[in-house]
Amino acid sequence: MAGVRWRLCPGLVPLALLLGLLAAPLQAETTAAVPVVALIIDDLGQHPRHGQRIAGLPGPVACAFLPGLPHTRRGARQCHEQGKEVMLHQPLQAAAANDLGPGGVTIDMDRDEVIATVTDNLASIPHVSGMNSHMGSLLTRHPGHMLWVTQALHQFDPNAFFIDSFTTAQSVAHQIAAETGLAHGRRNVFLDPEPDPEIIEAEFRRWLALAHRDGVAIAIAHPYPETLEFLETELPHLKDTHGVMLVPVRKAITKQTEVSWPVYSSPSPPAAKSSKP
Repeated sequence: MAGVRWRLCPGLVPLALLLGLLAAPLQAETTAAVPVVALIIDDLGQHPRHGQRIAGLPGPVACAFLPGLPHTRRGARQCHEQGKEVMLHQPLQAAAANDLGPGGVTIDMDRDEVIATVTDNLASIPHVSGMNSHMGSLLTRHPGHMLWVTQALHQFDPNAFFIDSFTTAQSVAHQIAAETGLAHGRRNVFLDPEPDPEIIEAEFRRWLALAHRDGVAIAIAHPYPETLEFLETELPHLKDTHGVMLVPVRKAITKQTEVSWPVYSSPSPPAAKSSKP
């Protein structure tokens, strides 16, 4: 076969070019498929500096406000102005006798009381687009009460989303939210079960590891000075240094429902505020 010269048939050249053009976007899409993470900051509304500082965090960090607190409305507006999701951090009864604060839902309430309470809480927070549970280690075990909670959210805004903060492994909250027709997801990691820099860094690494393993991970943190200082340093480098992309909660839960993920629960000391049983 020496001396034989191979030439493409002229009619095949456009086909080869076309196949190349079709392959290029596919390759780019595959390259861009980095793991995603979402972050919710809980317990907002008590201090004015919290809303302002969290509104300034880089990226689409979600802001979850407790109802009936003096700085909830102002903080919600600040976060919304910075393009961040605003959430109701709905107090739900805990197994321990913890003080729920204003707007709490307890197991002795009937359907009308639950729906009225949750609806009033949602209406009190400007720009609210979702909800996650505050405490709730007792109430999130009860399908009936959780159905009323999620029905109230769905009636208020069918496009709202619900995140189970998952303070007990017996929680049925995210399953009930799914049955109600809400976009829904579940917390994977508490970044700060204690406001200790070493614990925060360890949970941060676990958050990233879960995202790399499963493609998506949702974390909850709190407005501790130690946490905010850590996040201000690390959030700008999530993609370049850690290989994950911070996305809005709504986008993360869309991906979370696409994967089979086991039960995750951060090991939190019983007295830790952020475990909020």
